[in-house]
Amino acid sequence: MNNRKVSKERIEQFINQYRNELEGSVIPFWMNHSKDTTHGGYFTCLTREGEVYDTDKFIWLQAREVWQFAKLYNTYEQREEWLEMALHGARFLQKHGADEKGQWYFSLNQQGEPLIQPYNIFSDCFATMAFGQLYKATGDEEYGQLARDTFYSILKRQDNPKGTYNKAYPGTRVLKNFALPMILSNLALEIESLLPQEMIQETLDKIIHEVMEVFYFPEESLVLENVSLDGQFVDCFEGRLMNPGHAIEAMWFMMDLGEKLNRPELIEKAVKITLDTLEYGWDKEHGGIFYFMDLKGHPTQQLEWDQKLWWVHLETLVALLKGYYHTGNEACWEWFEKVHDYAWNHFSDPEHGEWYGYLSREGKVLLPLKGGKWKGCFHVPRGLMYCLQTLERINDRK
Repeated sequence: MNNRKVSKERIEQFINQYRNELEGSVIPFWMNHSKDTTHGGYFTCLTREGEVYDTDKFIWLQAREVWQFAKLYNTYEQREEWLEMALHGARFLQKHGADEKGQWYFSLNQQGEPLIQPYNIFSDCFATMAFGQLYKATGDEEYGQLARDTFYSILKRQDNPKGTYNKAYPGTRVLKNFALPMILSNLALEIESLLPQEMIQETLDKIIHEVMEVFYFPEESLVLENVSLDGQFVDCFEGRLMNPGHAIEAMWFMMDLGEKLNRPELIEKAVKITLDTLEYGWDKEHGGIFYFMDLKGHPTQQLEWDQKLWWVHLETLVALLKGYYHTGNEACWEWFEKVHDYAWNHFSDPEHGEWYGYLSREGKVLLPLKGGKWKGCFHVPRGLMYCLQTLERINDRK
């Protein structure tokens, strides 16, 4: 691996920048503003300054914040205030988060009363991640069993995740979506120590095949969001849909699996898809990565297609650094510096902390919020943490 072109001093500059942002800006923002000390759990609807503007609690964001603070405690530094922050959210989730079948609601009011039914399996996915990390932090078998039970429930529901809440008419145009196999590829690694090894191996083999063969179309070198049940392209809005951020995030999951399973060819393929997707999804006029695209260049259903979103850029930074670490591909580093400059110049808020979430195509802030229904304590701190840890691994090789 030839990393000579990137100096140790340059890498150390990035290390300091990412560490300062994580420890000095982003984590304090959530510690100071998100904790609901009256009813438990977290507020995620926060203004630029951190004021609460809505008190509804979205289960997947509650669970993501539990996971984030437990993960920081487990892999970054064992600060008791981080573990207590995770436990604070976990207590609320245990008391209010799931129905009698163990399926996790989508949202609750501030007091913990259900607002929206458990139609969205991603609530379950992030609950599994949250309690899996808490089990690692505490050794409490109650958390481990909760993670295990929820994961088994996800596997049972994976072929029809919305169940009775599915709006599609049965049988006419049945599509499967990329998001679930994508998240399962990360989830299975998160909780592998809690599950039988044969189950993990079987699950990972299936997921890798889905992500890297079924949803990936080598002719275009791109990953699609929806395909037919037998993995064919479907020429309709949903079938032509691309989400560059999703594809790139999935690729660093694949890199992690490649490292875990000692499959360098999987890593190489993931790096190629990352770079191809970035070339396709980069806005050559204004910079930044498009949110949605149509494979054939037709108009998308999503009116927000040309917005620039925080998570897309953070996940891309993670993928590029991991790709560079594993392969030494200089295109990964060149793209990392380019995406880094765009992201830090447009999303980071040095005045009030944390990052903006939504920009116009031209890079102007559309909403000054720091959290809401879809943005919480997850992509920014996770992205910064993983970038920092990967930069340190790169630096150790110098």
